[in-house]
Order: sequence, then structure tokens, then C-alpha cells
Amino acid sequence: MVKQGTESEVIAGVAEQEATMQHTPRFLEIVEDAKSRIQETTVDEVKQKLDNGDPFTLVDVREESEFARDHLPGAIHLGKGVIERDIETRVPELNTPLVLYCGGGFRSALAADNVQKMGYTNVVSMDGGVREWREKKYPMTRE
Repeated sequence: MVKQGTESEVIAGVAEQEATMQHTPRFLEIVEDAKSRIQETTVDEVKQKLDNGDPFTLVDVREESEFARDHLPGAIHLGKGVIERDIETRVPELNTPLVLYCGGGFRSALAADNVQKMGYTNVVSMDGGVREWREKKYPMTRE
């Protein structure tokens, strides 16, 4: 029998699973390699940009099911598995300011590295991801 809880209990359970996720050494190696070539930003800096109304495109690179559950306000979805295929049609200007995020900052670092290789010149990855965003109790949406 599957125990069903309130929405906040379910979200807390997902956050707990994400926080305890163990990444393999080889995965962490390629993330660190990507991070050596990209720029990163903090959760607080992204929140400030949103509050200030700064012009940038916020891109959620998590899985579609994660995005559907909730995401940062104003974010578009281009999952890590398809961002290289689809970004040119969604964001055609190579100098568009892009902030990529995921659950913790690993997938977004990998995606930022690839997007830069495609010629995008103003790309950053949000270190800490949704996990830290939630910890700070910043707003999330389903819209």
C-alpha cells in the first residue's frame, strides 16, 4: 500500500530524496570538468534578478515530471536530454542572458557547458538548484 500525504509532505519527501542522492565519482568528474569552463551564479543572485525584473531567460533543465511538479516562476522547460536539440528554436539569439538550473546544480552545469559549445555567450548555471531555492523558501509555481 502506498502512503499518500499532503502536498507539502510529498514535496518535502522529494526534497529529502534529492538531498541524500549520492552521485558517482565519474559523474562528479564530468561535472567538475564542465564547471571549469562555465560561469555559476547563486540562488540569491537569481532571486534578486527576478525581483529586479532583470531581462534574462530562466531555463529549467530537470526532467519534465520534475518541472510539472513545480518550478521557479517564469522558467521555461528545456530538459537536459533535449536542450541541445531544442534551444535554438526556443532561444534563437546567441547573446540572450540564460540562467540554467536543475535540482542541485550538476545537470545545469553540464547543460551550460554544451550550450556554450553551441555558441551561446551569456550562460550561467545556478549552483544549489531547486534544492537550495526551496530551503530558502523562495516561491515555486506550477504555471
